[in-house]
Amino acid sequence: MNNQLTGRQRRALKRMAQTLEPVVMVGKAGATPEVMATCNAALGVHELIKLRFQSFKEQRRAIAEKIAAETDAVLIQVIGNVAVLYRMHPDPEKRRISLE
Repeated sequence: MNNQLTGRQRRALKRMAQTLEPVVMVGKAGATPEVMATCNAALGVHELIKLRFQSFKEQRRAIAEKIAAETDAVLIQVIGNVAVLYRMHPDPEKRRISLE
């Protein structure tokens, strides 16, 4: 994934993420293989997802960056205990989000 999003694209993704509910919860175990698999599957379906941190609140940015790197996604923002990730669907026919 091209991690170089423009400011306009990031703002658009932040706007879209405001209405989303978190689909992945990061708990006491941190970024486990199960969390990675869940994030990968959710990104494949939704493209833009929210993660909620229930533990590791001091390290949430580092964990979110690790998850983004391992799922080939872009970390859009971390606010409070919530992180937003984006990964464009590889199939142009199945893309839900247009960043043009």
